[in-house]
Amino acid sequence: MTLFSPPQNIATEVYTSLPERYRRDRRSDWADANKGGAVIGSFLEGPSFDRDGNLYVVDIPFGRVFRVDPDRNWTVVTEYEGWPNGLKVRRDGRVFVTDYRLGVLELNPANGRIKPLIGHVRSEGFKGVNDLVFARNGDLYFTDQGQTGLQDPTGRVYRWTTDGRLDCLIDTCPSPNGIVLNGDETHLYVAMTRTCQVWRMPLTRDTRVSKAQVFVQLTGGISGPDGLAMDSQDNLLVCDPGHGSVWVFDALGEPLYRVRSSAGLTTTNLAFGGPDMRDLFITESETGQILKARMPVPGRAMVSHD
Repeated sequence: MTLFSPPQNIATEVYTSLPERYRRDRRSDWADANKGGAVIGSFLEGPSFDRDGNLYVVDIPFGRVFRVDPDRNWTVVTEYEGWPNGLKVRRDGRVFVTDYRLGVLELNPANGRIKPLIGHVRSEGFKGVNDLVFARNGDLYFTDQGQTGLQDPTGRVYRWTTDGRLDCLIDTCPSPNGIVLNGDETHLYVAMTRTCQVWRMPLTRDTRVSKAQVFVQLTGGISGPDGLAMDSQDNLLVCDPGHGSVWVFDALGEPLYRVRSSAGLTTTNLAFGGPDMRDLFITESETGQILKARMPVPGRAMVSHD
């Protein structure tokens, strides 16, 4: 049962595809653990634009970061022994990566060098960090998902402040994944993949969130919500890799639009771009493609403003 009218459909087109020369159709430890041992040539995630209009994406199982220039040419920025899951480019040009195995890293886009930033919490390793978002003051928020879920609701959300303090904001999450702030930065939104929910968490002055609640409840299926974004009107965009869609909810949680994949079902993450910030770019990880949709409301750049 639903209390709302069906959302309006928005179509996508294939913007670009991972070139065949970069596909690696072989088994990997990551796919053995997370994809039932399937042989996959790539798994794209973490899209983010730099100030020159280059789109960065990661390839989790093979430890690669790609740069796609405005002419849609692909370049390997780096390849290393890790599983990069999320990526954000700050306005100052610094590139940050959440790596499932290694923690939070900084990538030098000029030479491809990787620098560890946050590898542990008081000498204890992370479960497996997933996605990240920056506040305007430069504070970094990120999710620590690992293999948590309904069987183990102990995923965590952290804040790394500009003075180097690491705060655990919540540690009772069933599979925390995508993460985003609202425009006023009063609330944090986190996708809980295994409960098919997005949680809304008021931010407080201390080191813990309070009154965490369900903002939207998806219907379930073979997967749950993944990457998140906010547009300029505080509408929340939610990637749903189980249904080949991105859902758009208004600030009250009512559904507005359904952006439908023109390729596979695995719509994992997204970023706004284009001259007027109304172009939405979506990683479709099943086929190794990046989709594009024209949105009615422009997005907010997924970078910090410091």
